Amino acid sequence: MGNPLFQQAKKAVARAKEEKTERAIAVAKNTLSSAFANANDAERKQLHDLRDELDAL
Repeated sequence: MGNPLFQQAKKAVARAKEEKTERAIAVAKNTLSSAFANANDAERKQLHDLRDELDAL
């Protein structure tokens, strides 16, 4: 099943990349923070990559 917060974070980042609004980016960053707390090492690496993508927006 995996980490549901991790899945939500991936979706939120995809939405933020599509919409490119301050609100969507803020929601994605918040979701990433929540997901990070419950992530395993592999998920943390991916979450860091997603954060880098957000920072580039």
